[in-house]
Amino acid sequence: MLMEEKIVVKGAREHNLKNIDVTIPREALTVITGLSGSGKSSLAFDTLHAEGQRRYIETFSAYARQFIGGMERPDVDKVDGLSPVVAIEQKTTSKSPRSTVGTITELYDFFRLLYARAADAYSSATQEKMVQYSDEDIVSLIHKDFDSQKVILLAPVVRSRKGHYRELFATILKQGFTRVRVDGEFVDLKTGFKVDRYKIHDIEIVIDRLVIDSTKKSSLKRLKESLQTAMYHGEDTVILWNHDTGESRYFSRKLMCPTTGISYPSPEPNSFSFNSPKGMCNSCSGLGDKFEVNLQKVIPDNDISIHAGGIKPAGNYKQNWTFKQFESIAARYKFSLKDPIKSIPKKALEVILHGGAEQFSVASKTLGLTREYSIDYDGIVPFIENQFQDSHTTSLKRWAKSFMDQIECPSCKGSRLNDAAMCFKLNGKNIAQVAAMDLHDLYNWVGNMESQISDKQRAIASEVIKEIQLITVSE
Repeated sequence: MLMEEKIVVKGAREHNLKNIDVTIPREALTVITGLSGSGKSSLAFDTLHAEGQRRYIETFSAYARQFIGGMERPDVDKVDGLSPVVAIEQKTTSKSPRSTVGTITELYDFFRLLYARAADAYSSATQEKMVQYSDEDIVSLIHKDFDSQKVILLAPVVRSRKGHYRELFATILKQGFTRVRVDGEFVDLKTGFKVDRYKIHDIEIVIDRLVIDSTKKSSLKRLKESLQTAMYHGEDTVILWNHDTGESRYFSRKLMCPTTGISYPSPEPNSFSFNSPKGMCNSCSGLGDKFEVNLQKVIPDNDISIHAGGIKPAGNYKQNWTFKQFESIAARYKFSLKDPIKSIPKKALEVILHGGAEQFSVASKTLGLTREYSIDYDGIVPFIENQFQDSHTTSLKRWAKSFMDQIECPSCKGSRLNDAAMCFKLNGKNIAQVAAMDLHDLYNWVGNMESQISDKQRAIASEVIKEIQLITVSE
């Protein structure tokens, strides 16, 4: 072997190396192997890497070396054939259910930035491209589309939520507004006004009633002032109701669906992160799957009675609070704890599994007495879920997990992201679809992206796309 084709080490004594000599071929992949503590790292890092780096730094000027600092020569007699070296850090990644190849390599961070700056938003309800207006745009559109028409400006304050909203109506009345629209009907407010608390409601404040006249400055001034008031109370969203046609038109400073009025805040990189509350799916907390109680594991054999341990988490009959609740439920629905579970009324089994609260009386004909019973039971299923989520002991969590199955999150379908994040698309794909792509397909998709997007998007995204391409090539 010629001298220039090998690295020769003589008398290496760094750390636990015992004055060893070794010859290593250049331009080849060489593996150093041995028992733990035999000196593998001492030879590779503390001798070869340290000496190569020291020699490289010595080629710098004295001025440059003063900022880097000196490096000690490793304990070795001689090293020949050594070039400037680079060492890849010995690093182990922590195991986390939130980690992916994209997050570990930081590739996903670039995609989050790309989608926050260049993606288009689409309505989850209608799939229309969402729009975003400035106040000047809104005034201009109203003048163009509603000139000489009578309209009502509405500020939405409740969207598809239950409640009686008595306090809200009282606050609106104190602020000087006398009319609201509730579920499409205009109503005059009065003290103590409320709606059905168990129904879903849409509530808007009537801000102003006016006739649009683009020729008059006074009309323009009034429209602008009313629009500002409506935006303030409607949290940057306003509804324009056409008095003649009865149709509603939505305008918003936020990204908004022009048909339904669904709006999203302007996206940020965190809006696409399943590690951030802004982007994560609220149902699975950004994990993509969740644990759900399996009733087959709770009741493995419905031929067995509750008394004999048919409900596995409760075990066999014992004198405790849980079985006292079971006895109350049995008295209410007229069955015995010694009956097979399959013969228990469905309503009773529903209360046992999912809980219920009720007070009732049972009259005894033989004793001539009436006994009072009280059911106040959370249910087997909620108890298991609470132990899994909130218990601070590993054993209780393991116990609860034994009655559960790991399933794909039904809300996000495994994407880990909330609905708002999934509505932003670039070149026809949302960020979850991009993250699920094979690396080769991803590289090709990114390479073709600039020819598929608009000039404005290309100007914003070009530098980020270059970084993504560099990472995908290295991977």
